[in-house]
Amino acid sequence: MARTRLYRHGVLEAEGFPVAEVSDHLHDPEAVVWFDLLSPTPEKLAVVSEELGLHPLAIEDALHPHQRPKIDVYDSHLFLTVYAVRLTNGGLDLSELSLFVTKNALVTVRDSDSCDIDAIIARWDNTPRMAKHGVAFLLHGVLDYVVDGHFDVAEDLDDRVEQLEDQLFSDTPATGRAMQRQMFDIRRTTVRFRRIVLPMREVVTSLMHRDLEIIPSDMAPYYQDVYDHVLRVSEWTESLRELVGNVYETHLNLQGNRMNDIMKRVTSWAAIIAVPTAITGFYGQNIPYPGFGHAAGFWSSTALIAAISVALYVVFRKNEWL
Repeated sequence: MARTRLYRHGVLEAEGFPVAEVSDHLHDPEAVVWFDLLSPTPEKLAVVSEELGLHPLAIEDALHPHQRPKIDVYDSHLFLTVYAVRLTNGGLDLSELSLFVTKNALVTVRDSDSCDIDAIIARWDNTPRMAKHGVAFLLHGVLDYVVDGHFDVAEDLDDRVEQLEDQLFSDTPATGRAMQRQMFDIRRTTVRFRRIVLPMREVVTSLMHRDLEIIPSDMAPYYQDVYDHVLRVSEWTESLRELVGNVYETHLNLQGNRMNDIMKRVTSWAAIIAVPTAITGFYGQNIPYPGFGHAAGFWSSTALIAAISVALYVVFRKNEWL
């Protein structure tokens, strides 16, 4: 079943009809058509291009993945590239979404089914009174879904950074290698996410430009709300990147402090052990020493070792070296 919809006079009139029937409705100025293409072939996109008069460069961008989020303005239509994003244990799950926007048609081209098109349709169905705004209404539903997904990812990344912060000062901190691996993964994910989020400001700002005459005045506040979310996610992503860097620096400082504590303890115990070594070594000379050949000499040297060792232990303990 094709993912298609037909709105006429702001009312959903039909859905699920074949894509081949789309051209029958495009000549009606009161009709608004949406249809979705999942990993289409070049031949199928060529047919769509002839029906809608799409620019060859836009078709080329839709066929070649890994485009930068952008908006291209052509004489007869707009072309947008955005990304639906999910955060998984393995990192970011990106789903590239290409949009062709004409006066009475919206075409969505997905590279995979990880983009939940049913969630987008649900947003349209939840606000049927806005359907009278035609393509602007449909486009808003797609962008709102995409940006809300960005917001969820930023929130999940923030939670993961907070977990790293808690591990830094926990009683049983993670091993250095495991901690560094987690920080590296989060930092890499944040950098990738930033490349997706930052260009969205330009995309939404360009759509709101009045010269395009795409967004009616009644829909402007809704697009402004999307832009506010984009701006907030962008600022959140920037702060997350700095925060991960601060966590990494703090982790290195804590490791240095722990190393200093270990060195102080090792040095302190070495100093304590050096006392009996020095005394017994001194008495090991080939000359008679005080108390030589008597039990009193043994006990006096033993008492001297114990007294000096205890004194050093007390001093080191007082200076928090042990």
